[in-house]
Amino acid sequence: MAAAKKTKPSAAKGPAEKIYDSFIVGAGISGIAAAIKLKKEGYNNFKIIERADRVGGTWRENTYPGCGCDVPSSLYSYSFALSSKWSHLFAKQPEILSYLEEVSDNFDITPLIEFNTNLQSATWDESRYLWVLGTSNGEHLARTVVFATGPITESKTPVLPGLESFSGEMFHSAKWNHDYDLTGKRVAVIGTGASAIQFVPQIQPKVKELFVFQRTAPWVLPKPDLPLGDRVKQTIEVLPVIQRGWRNAVSRSLNVINFGLRNPKVLRPISTAAKQLLRLQISDKALRKAVTPDFTLGCKRVLFANDYYPALQADNTHLIPHGLVEVDGNTVVAANGERHEVDVIIWGTGFEVSHPPIGSKVVNANGDRLSDLWKDTSPEAYLGAALENTPNAFLVLGPNVLVYDSFIGLAEAQLDYIIDGLKKVKDNDIGKISIRSDVLRQHNAKVQKHLKGTVFNSGGCKSYYLDQNGRNFAAWPWSLAELKRRLSVFDLDDYDVTYRNEAVLSKVS
Repeated sequence: MAAAKKTKPSAAKGPAEKIYDSFIVGAGISGIAAAIKLKKEGYNNFKIIERADRVGGTWRENTYPGCGCDVPSSLYSYSFALSSKWSHLFAKQPEILSYLEEVSDNFDITPLIEFNTNLQSATWDESRYLWVLGTSNGEHLARTVVFATGPITESKTPVLPGLESFSGEMFHSAKWNHDYDLTGKRVAVIGTGASAIQFVPQIQPKVKELFVFQRTAPWVLPKPDLPLGDRVKQTIEVLPVIQRGWRNAVSRSLNVINFGLRNPKVLRPISTAAKQLLRLQISDKALRKAVTPDFTLGCKRVLFANDYYPALQADNTHLIPHGLVEVDGNTVVAANGERHEVDVIIWGTGFEVSHPPIGSKVVNANGDRLSDLWKDTSPEAYLGAALENTPNAFLVLGPNVLVYDSFIGLAEAQLDYIIDGLKKVKDNDIGKISIRSDVLRQHNAKVQKHLKGTVFNSGGCKSYYLDQNGRNFAAWPWSLAELKRRLSVFDLDDYDVTYRNEAVLSKVS
């Protein structure tokens, strides 16, 4: 691996008007929670920036037909802001976005956010123990930074031969073109992941022909979704204990699933039952064989839907159990040579997760741009939060904290840890805090060792949990309870700590 190019830290332009105790980048699930928790701890000297014109993160960006959550809404909500307004057991995107906006307003976070502001650079200035943050609306200084930019923010579109020759409509599911009418069109959907199984049933009745390109058949289980009528919602509102009981029951059931993911043998009966269920769901033997997964349940993300298989069996739908390899004018070409002329290509090809886009903006204490360091591998962090040689900065929902649970719950647990650290930095007059290299190495070596026996590494699939070298950069190998235990206290002994001296104070006062 070639040495990463060194970048000289930039100095602040002129006298800084203000030095923030903390700077939050992003106003999605994590950024909103970070701001609320900071306020609760009495912090007022912090700033939040958001590149868009409203809060919501991935729930603002993804507006494709049928978009919703595959974690029950009782759990996919903040522990400090339970809601009785959900219309279904599994909430849809508009409701989740509305919920996030409501929480941001109710906790007086929205007025604190500087919208339409992009982070352009974040450079550590060792001479002053400060982060220099260049944004589209000016430069800022902060003692600490929380990168709450999320793991699924940048859509991924493959580069294919002949793609430039396509003259029809083309867009990614995360950037859905609602102005384009799909009625009567011939549509190619590329990918059969979590987004595609939601929007395919929505567009199938409208289009003339639907060609679904499937590289790998996913496990798709029935979704136990039910509407929640006004009477149910009123009961939940009057008796919050019901909602907390519901939330705890969902959490316990997900813990059972997590146990199975760590112990794949436990999942074999479920896999067998799911394959038997396919016999009832799909009558055509050839189609049933094509959609039957050839890897252990849980190796790739388990999907939940009740209308996906019926959509695949519609007369106007054609499942192509191969990847798209070429585009020739308006003809899409599958790996087996099959060719179809289409009017529209919709990419359901997911997001860039192994190389978080925030890495291209951050320059660490050694002058290395993080994206350069991650070029030939995927990032490592301590408890998914602290990056090597990146002082006074924390990443929310970073590497190796993925547990089958609510992202909101994981973000809350991490933020409790991070904000405990921010408090200790402030209360102890710490100038610089950086995760110790030996702690980071030992932690990640242990994580990778214990991941070997999980379904993610041994289930016989190639998933987005694995980087280009086959290293699992995403999953947590133990229980959610163990993750929360490890995140319960920020231990200064795990960090190299430098206290601010009078010389540094005189420069920044």
